[in-house]
Amino acid sequence: DYATNINALIDKGDNVIITVGFNLADATAAAAKANPKVQFIGVDEPQDPAALIPNLTGIIFHEDQSGFLAGVLAARLSKSGKLGGVYGKNVPAVIRFKEGFESGAKYANPKIDVQSTYYAGDISTAFNDPTWGATTAGQAIDQGADVIFTAAGGTGNGALQETAKRSTKDKPLFCIGVDTDQWLTIPEAHACLVSSAQKLIPPAIDKTVRAAADGSLKGGNIEGTVALAPFHDFDKVVPQAVQDELKALADQLASGALTSKGEKGTPAATMAATMSMSATMAATMAATP
Repeated sequence: DYATNINALIDKGDNVIITVGFNLADATAAAAKANPKVQFIGVDEPQDPAALIPNLTGIIFHEDQSGFLAGVLAARLSKSGKLGGVYGKNVPAVIRFKEGFESGAKYANPKIDVQSTYYAGDISTAFNDPTWGATTAGQAIDQGADVIFTAAGGTGNGALQETAKRSTKDKPLFCIGVDTDQWLTIPEAHACLVSSAQKLIPPAIDKTVRAAADGSLKGGNIEGTVALAPFHDFDKVVPQAVQDELKALADQLASGALTSKGEKGTPAATMAATMSMSATMAATMAATP
């Protein structure tokens, strides 16, 4: 129904249309070509620089970077040395979350065991099958995983809730959500939900729509920001040293000094990050009595 729904908005007279999700990319591009006076914005729909459509702008994110931070957090919290990853269909954004998570976990603990599972069914149900999500998370927990990360939409919600059900005071389990701060949307997961690997979609859409309104928006791609969500009730559970480490790693990822594979970035970015950290340390020492 992608084309049908887009055309309904066009027929209604909307002149800025936002579509969300990698699977809508083809339908959005076709509609943009057929309606050059309508501005299209595609979230998670990267545009080919060699074949730009002037009235189509993709909002893209470095999911691998927020996945990397989630992996570091998971590895630092794990007592068993085993993590579970529950994923929807292997579309680009999900792949980046998965690979970033695995790299971050290995960066924090090279000996960590990460069990990753993609949804095997049809893509039409891949992100809306909470029963499968719960079962898959349960299997990982049964095999020793004590932290579950999920990037699977509604399917992942089932994984979060299952992890929360199994968490006890004697054997606490942790879970990490995705895309938004899921603490605000899945209260059933509060017993385990330590954070979420966020894509800051609202500010990215706000910026893009404002540009469309003032006529400055161009075809191509706009990069959105990623981050770990607040720890909420787990703020005192996550050691301050880990929180400081995550902040430093986020800065390095953003500057290019560190890649989501856990490797040093470009020499220039690495030097800039080193100088920035040195300046911060110097200021801290100067302020210390």
